[in-house]
Amino acid sequence: MRSEIKEYTRVKEAALKFVKSVAEGNSAYAKELFVDEAVLFGYLDGKLEHGSIEQFYRNVDTVAAGENFEARVDIIALEETVAVVRVLEEGWGGRIDFTDFLLMLKIDGEWKCVAKAYNQNSNTVKKD
Repeated sequence: MRSEIKEYTRVKEAALKFVKSVAEGNSAYAKELFVDEAVLFGYLDGKLEHGSIEQFYRNVDTVAAGENFEARVDIIALEETVAVVRVLEEGWGGRIDFTDFLLMLKIDGEWKCVAKAYNQNSNTVKKD
């Protein structure tokens, strides 16, 4: 069954914790969003990152987003207890554009992220 419009607002508010962490270079907000067991998968500068969400936290805490960083949150799908959110990022670290997909579950009435998969735009990959 399709969720009510107000639930879209709740999902977006939760996803904005991810954006705020990236924008401010502070993983504290994302740690409120992700469950401890959350996983991530994606390629950063051509190298596969996979495993614990802790890698994302390290990346966020060590690279400033930059003054030209921009983000957009789109809710792709939302059902009663599951949501798929796309976050477009431009200019992270002053050079990288990402498309992130967040898989979210409503746990004890709160939207939490259980998995993050991402794509780095190929024109922003740093060649060794």
